[in-house]
Amino acid sequence: EVQLVESGGGLVQPGGSLRLSCVASGFTFSRYVMNWVRQAPGKGLEWVSSIHVRSTTTTYTESVKGRFTISRDDAKNTLYLQMNGLKPEDTAVYYCSTYVTGNDYRGQGTQVTVSS
Repeated sequence: EVQLVESGGGLVQPGGSLRLSCVASGFTFSRYVMNWVRQAPGKGLEWVSSIHVRSTTTTYTESVKGRFTISRDDAKNTLYLQMNGLKPEDTAVYYCSTYVTGNDYRGQGTQVTVSS
């Protein structure tokens, strides 16, 4: 059974930083593209970033480029999202996600709130 468990969210002031983690199990983590997506209050799901196998390629939505960094530790089956220069518009529930054997999986999410 595929499981994704996010952690690391919280309340932070504008300009602050957070590091999100996602521990994966139930599939061969190193063989799959991993993603971060987010959902702001009252809005739909938004793709944030992806990282390909062996960390060969990383991509970001325009609004987070230069501020967020996605990474993975295949030995620990863990995905990360380092978020710097946080803005109020980054407030959302953040999910890690992956697509395995025809199914889209997401964790339970971790809340990030950026407010003074």
